[in-house]
Amino acid sequence: MTETAACSINRDISPLELKQRLLPVAREIGFDSCRIAACSSPPHAHEFRNWLHDEAHGEMSYMERGEEKRCDPQKILPDARSIIVLGLNYFQGGAAHPPSVAAALFDAASPVSSRAKTGRIARYAQGDDYHELIASKLDKVDEFLRESGGLQKCYVDTGPVLERDYAAQAGIGWHGKSTMLIDERLGTWFFLAEVLTTLELPPDEPVPDRCGTCERCIKACPTGAITAPHRLDARRCISYLTIELKGSIPLNLRPLIGDRIFGCDDCLDACPWNRFAQVSREAAFFAHPSTVGIALRDYLSLSDERFRELFRNSPIKRIKRRGFLRNICVALGNVGDPSDLAALERAATDAEPLIAEHAKWAIHQIRSRHGISPDKTGLIRGDRN
Repeated sequence: MTETAACSINRDISPLELKQRLLPVAREIGFDSCRIAACSSPPHAHEFRNWLHDEAHGEMSYMERGEEKRCDPQKILPDARSIIVLGLNYFQGGAAHPPSVAAALFDAASPVSSRAKTGRIARYAQGDDYHELIASKLDKVDEFLRESGGLQKCYVDTGPVLERDYAAQAGIGWHGKSTMLIDERLGTWFFLAEVLTTLELPPDEPVPDRCGTCERCIKACPTGAITAPHRLDARRCISYLTIELKGSIPLNLRPLIGDRIFGCDDCLDACPWNRFAQVSREAAFFAHPSTVGIALRDYLSLSDERFRELFRNSPIKRIKRRGFLRNICVALGNVGDPSDLAALERAATDAEPLIAEHAKWAIHQIRSRHGISPDKTGLIRGDRN
């Protein structure tokens, strides 16, 4: 926000005029969309409660803890009148760091082999941590609104707000059948953030659902987690399994994860509206060398300290070394070959039981797939304890 914009605010201006001043400020701060919803109960509060009752949220206990607030924003900010919904494009296009750049991050004797298997990380997690970047932008929106006497609560994927409901209500986009929001300008590649404010701003109109009969997102889901249009069973979702789930990944779902090591974009990639997506103007979202082009087996050499260093500015740090290497082992079990066995056998003796368990499973998968018999004792080396 410029000094001119801040100084020009008058506490006595009309709600419409305040909104008209807010929009260019949001754009200047870096947001791609800024629209307003009334601060009322979310349209799908009943469906949300049913989703919790069906335990489709899995182990995401924070969903239950915030149930009442998610269904009544007045419990978050008493006297809130409006919800400002902001969108930020994170689409990076198809650019990636070459393997030689990625290999330089590790103490490998030679660059990553062209045949070495790499893993897939969801687009949103390939660059800087969006929480920190968007939070700093929201601080500027809050500052702007305080000049007009507003009291605000700001959230970016962190608070008890049914953000997609309010985003659809405000016309940021519409609910896709995958449950993700779709913007006709940005496709599916954007973050949402919300500012609850005691200021009353004229609400925007929702946009029509433009999915029609298309069900590409439903058909694209590798695990069948989208059980019906607009219904998601998180317990089967690869994003849940590789990020939210803290323990062992169910055996029957491991093969379906494929080479995905943090999140999944399949239902997003399938959306035809992405043909209109433009590359983000936010350079921080472009992929880091640590997230593309690194051989899966090389990640297994990471110590706790090296993991924290490598992913200190990344959303991946949230699942810690134990969760990330668990995911690496599952991916290797699905796409690895005999050249990966040595790294997996070392991981099978890791002091973290979660890593060791999944490494042993991966070894069994590779041996079975390539017709390799166990050693003479009938055990893999990781079991000799």
